[in-house]
Amino acid sequence: MQEFWEARYAEDGYAYGTEPNEFLVSQAHRLRPGMRALAVGDGEGRNGVWLARQGLEVLSVDYSAEGLAKARRLAARHGVTLRTEQADLTTWPWPRAAFDLVACIFVHFPPAERPRMHHAMLQALVPGGLVILTAYHKEQLAHGTGGPPVEEMLYTEDMLREDFAGAELLHLEHATVELHEGKYHDGISSVLRLVARRP
Repeated sequence: MQEFWEARYAEDGYAYGTEPNEFLVSQAHRLRPGMRALAVGDGEGRNGVWLARQGLEVLSVDYSAEGLAKARRLAARHGVTLRTEQADLTTWPWPRAAFDLVACIFVHFPPAERPRMHHAMLQALVPGGLVILTAYHKEQLAHGTGGPPVEEMLYTEDMLREDFAGAELLHLEHATVELHEGKYHDGISSVLRLVARRP
């Protein structure tokens, strides 16, 4: 899997563009300068860099060294600081009670890992901290406009409700939206959007 992402991010340009995800941007009212943010599976940094541009202290974690190198270049282009760490999230020693925000934008875990990873995101937050997540719904297979091409890697509202059962769900919706995020997220898409707060 790491080889897949290294190859994708070695391509010319930015695979998912350089603009942040629109749902993340829509949650800007929940952010304030100085918050500590963890951007998981942040790839080439479009979302982590946007968070840094809002005045947050950001750690961007991804599988791909190639992606993180692009993330650092994007941060430099915008004149912001982005800490980066290359890691496999499924074996990474997740920090505990260390962040005010975890941003998880189109990061899909296999069924055996998904609940544990989502729980780790909550545990990485201080009390009152937020997870902002968007992912592809299982109905995305009918669109074919991005995301994993296998149903088992896609999610439902019930899955997220169960995975984040220990949190206060501030927002959870299944929506059909039109995405234009580089060449790999392009067109009508079936997505899930969640904001969860650690008690």
